[in-house]
Amino acid sequence: MNKTVGKWVPPEVEDTSKSHAWASERPVYEWDPKSTKDSALVDTRLERQLFDGEFRINSGINFKKYAGMKVYIKDGPLDLVPLKSFGDANLDSTVMDNIRRMQYSEPTPIQNYDLMACAQTGSGKTAAFLVPIISTLVTKTFMGRLNTVRPSRGNNVKASPFLLIILPTRELAIQIFEEARRFTYMTPLRPAVVYGGSDVHMQRAKLMSKGCDILVATPGRLKDFIERGVVSLSCVRHVVLDEADRMLDMGFEGDIRSIVLSSDLARDEGLQTLMFSATFPRDVQILAKDFLKDNYCRLRIGRIGGTTSDIRQVVLFVEEHDKRHLLEDILMNNEPTRTMIFVETKRAADNLDDYLYNRKFPTCSIHGDRSQRERESSLTAFKAGRSPILIATAVASRGLDIKDVNHIVNYDLCNDIDEYVHRIGRTARAGNPGKATTFYNHKNEPIAPQLTKLLVECKQEVPEFLRDFVSEHTTFETDDFHEEEGDYQQQQQQNLGGVSTDGRSTAAWDHKEGTWGASDNTARSSDDDNTVDWGWSEQGPRSGTEWGPSKATTECDW
Repeated sequence: MNKTVGKWVPPEVEDTSKSHAWASERPVYEWDPKSTKDSALVDTRLERQLFDGEFRINSGINFKKYAGMKVYIKDGPLDLVPLKSFGDANLDSTVMDNIRRMQYSEPTPIQNYDLMACAQTGSGKTAAFLVPIISTLVTKTFMGRLNTVRPSRGNNVKASPFLLIILPTRELAIQIFEEARRFTYMTPLRPAVVYGGSDVHMQRAKLMSKGCDILVATPGRLKDFIERGVVSLSCVRHVVLDEADRMLDMGFEGDIRSIVLSSDLARDEGLQTLMFSATFPRDVQILAKDFLKDNYCRLRIGRIGGTTSDIRQVVLFVEEHDKRHLLEDILMNNEPTRTMIFVETKRAADNLDDYLYNRKFPTCSIHGDRSQRERESSLTAFKAGRSPILIATAVASRGLDIKDVNHIVNYDLCNDIDEYVHRIGRTARAGNPGKATTFYNHKNEPIAPQLTKLLVECKQEVPEFLRDFVSEHTTFETDDFHEEEGDYQQQQQQNLGGVSTDGRSTAAWDHKEGTWGASDNTARSSDDDNTVDWGWSEQGPRSGTEWGPSKATTECDW
């Protein structure tokens, strides 16, 4: 029997005799063409798999804080009405049933126009585009306005999706595919995922024999399948570029441009393109100008590159040669909890994994040199709690949404503040509290000024060794949502509790037409730049600087 270490359960020995179950082969709801909306059969086994609590992140005690986050809008349609509940959005009833199965309580402030949206990690961006687009596609399918492409028996066809979602990493693609499986349950829509490192023949055969309506993909594998004639983009009406800044950082710009600009994608007025990014550097701005329509809406939730105050950030000074022993002490002296440990290099991930594993800690690791099978196995073990300590490089710092990650350890502190924000953003998801412990020494001084600013902004304790970087001017700029020509000096500030999750921007749902569009019942006022600062109170529309109650009224419960 394995000896325990502290309160940690010792690691399990992996059974390598079983064949690997690729994420792309996970089952989706099989729609019977003879079914109607009201006669669709429940798949009890699949329903348990999709909506089991193990994979669901429930909103935490601080979820209501999202209601107080400022929303900044630039250009695009500005007659917007916030949604206080998903029920206000006039979504398809089957999609609403799936939202209830997932126990989503209310929209967060990032949910018919092209959109460039920036929001902090863990703020609900995935549901913001999946829910309304899937609802629209389901409605059109049942109305007979959308014909899904399905191969006849024995005859393969090109997969021709209506919704294309492009992401930078395999892990993110798998995660979004999982969400799509849930939202399309008991609907005629078929989601699929393609990504590198897995069985290309299996993915190709499934696409050509089953077809798909929603395709989630990494750039390289998607480009390959388009060139091979496996996938056609001629039917695509919605394109989502998620984690756009990360895709550019990873060198995917050429592939993305080839896919969006040079394929058979119909770039007409009916095409809607959404870009989501946690930061808004110049290269992302240029990409937005090239890919989005001239009247696209720019949306920011909170401060770009910001993090949540729900994370308790602790910075410890530790020399390189003392890191292992300090980490071991931290793990031993704290209650066992799902923990992610970030290192800078692949070799460091392997070495630290071996060190802790040999001391009977239940660890696993993930980095770019691991095979896709190993990466999927590690994440599965981490999510299931069999190996609740995950050691990772930057490949796991973006977007991964894993239940009950309560502790982040920056074993090797990165030199980029945005990367730091993404790392610690793996905890404190959906309003739940979390903790981030960072090891710091003199080699990390390049990031010290920005790290100190972030600690001050989030009202965290600044340790003595960072106090020299604090001054009375240690504050973050709140207006860094700018474009190539220069900064936007005036922002639209709205204090929304839940805005319309319309899949294109925050334009209101048109109940009469069943399409997304701007409402016409909200007052607004124009300034010299043709931008609008406006808000709402219990007494009705008003002109102001924030979306929120006027000072003379009682606060609205948005």
